[in-house]
This record gives sequence, structure tokens and C-alpha cells, in this order.
Amino acid sequence: MSELVQTLKAEHANIVRILMKVSELGIESSEGKKALMSAKTGLLAHLQREDDHLYPVLLKAADDDEIIRDALEFFEHDIAEVSRLALDFFAKYTDELAGDDVIAEFVEDFGTLAGLLSQRIQKEEAIIYKMYDQLEA
Repeated sequence: MSELVQTLKAEHANIVRILMKVSELGIESSEGKKALMSAKTGLLAHLQREDDHLYPVLLKAADDDEIIRDALEFFEHDIAEVSRLALDFFAKYTDELAGDDVIAEFVEDFGTLAGLLSQRIQKEEAIIYKMYDQLEA
């Protein structure tokens, strides 16, 4: 496994760990808000690392490899949608919040985000990262 993929997988695990901490602490606590900001920072750094180091290699290879091109096209919408949802979630819940309605919304939104992130992580690690490692081998 390449160093980049090891780093990206470790970042996935860390983001999930922090999000679970947010879920346990709740967004009404200062510790929960700090953890949420940490998850946001980690996710943004992770997405930037993928954009800077992973996808350029795959996109270049896709010019000559139909399988890679098809895989990237297949995941392009899914990846963009999950990224947008995550960024919207962080924007919504990193501001000052109060009230039971917001907490109930958070629980629902968090469940949706956690499920989609879990699916994205599994797809990336099983397919996209595997393709990258094969190219770098």
C-alpha cells in the first residue's frame, strides 16, 4: 500500500473517530463544538490532499485507461454530492446553535452524513485507492 493511501485511510479513520465523539458529546457542549470544528478541519485537509495528490494521478491515467475513466465518472457525482453535504452540515452546525429543534435536526442530519460518509469511505478505499496503488506499484 502506498504512503499516500495509508495517509488517506488514517485520515478517514480519524474523521470517523472525531465524528463519533461529536455524536457522543452533542453540539450543545463546548467540547462537542470543538470536536465538530476538528472534524471539519480534518475533512477539508483530507479533501485537499485527495485533490492535490490522488485524483491528478488517476485523471492522467484515465486518459489511456477506460476502466479508470469509467470508475472516476461513476464516482464523480457521488463524491461531489457527499462533499457538498458534509460541507453544508459543517456550515450549519459550527455556528452558535440553541434549542431542542436544532438538536433534533442535528441528530437527523448527523445520521444522514455518517451513513453517506461511511459509504463513500468504503467505495474510495475499495476502488479508487486500490486503482491508485496499482498505478503506483
